[in-house]
Amino acid sequence: MYKITTIPGDGIGNEVMKPTVEILETLDAQFDFIEKKAGKACYDECGTNLPDDTIESARNSDSILFGAVTSIPQQKSAIVTLRRMLDLYVNQRPIKSYTNSNIDFTIIRENSEGLYSHMETLDGDVATATRKITHNGCERIINYAFDYAKKVDRNKVTAVHKANVLPTTDGIFKDTFYNIAADYKNIESNDFYIDATAMYLIMQPEDFDVIVTTNLFGDILSDEAAGLVGTLGLLPSANIGKNNGLFEPVHGSAPDIAGQNKANPIAMILSAALMLEFLDLKEDAKNIQNAVEQTIVESKIKTPDMGGSNTTQQMADAILHKL
Repeated sequence: MYKITTIPGDGIGNEVMKPTVEILETLDAQFDFIEKKAGKACYDECGTNLPDDTIESARNSDSILFGAVTSIPQQKSAIVTLRRMLDLYVNQRPIKSYTNSNIDFTIIRENSEGLYSHMETLDGDVATATRKITHNGCERIINYAFDYAKKVDRNKVTAVHKANVLPTTDGIFKDTFYNIAADYKNIESNDFYIDATAMYLIMQPEDFDVIVTTNLFGDILSDEAAGLVGTLGLLPSANIGKNNGLFEPVHGSAPDIAGQNKANPIAMILSAALMLEFLDLKEDAKNIQNAVEQTIVESKIKTPDMGGSNTTQQMADAILHKL
């Protein structure tokens, strides 16, 4: 029995979480789903966007499924706080197009440092954000990227940085990258500036296998990559640490379409497949991934973000039928 904390959140979070849990419940593996609160609706009800019992449940679970939360001014992000408190230092975002074979790479993003370190000050009319980069943070994310490339039989790891403008912080990242790359003789290594990478992703996405980068850069590149595959509704992500994993769609809470049954559940469902891989339920994970791919390629079911008019539940039902 696997103990899974589910955090639907708000906006479309609950709408994509519900069918995902329904799909997981059809598998032979046994799950104990424990639903907890976070986000704006939670803040309105409880006075906090991340209650202590949510954190405790997440910490003591085998894994966490996270839907989406709406940001609240002057409140720390619930998802960023969870990542930091559970030390989920890896953010892994597979980018795959089911209609263009040139687009199939993974962004490995450092998840605990950078400009998302919650170190901001305001002095009069001057606001300052501190960008925290450490040797340890760089070493563990870069080692993870090379180990991941080796595990999934990828040939190249690309470091993305801006060391020409940020020679101290990104200098650490670049130097650490090449020091570690020397230990992986069979994997090609190269690096690009973040602005050049943004261009290359559009012009030559086939050149990328695994991208490893810092927190903010990885966040931006993965949203750009969503444009390559057509919609954020297709992109899952994994947040992984030494002792736990949290899995969430890349998209946000989309309050403008909340309650309309038109959100795309695929990113959430694929995030659940990443969770199954993390739990070493690899056959179940592959079956769900195949069912999603077959639904996209073979069926006419498409949610509005994919250019269709089908509902969230209709898409989930089509995937379940293939599964």
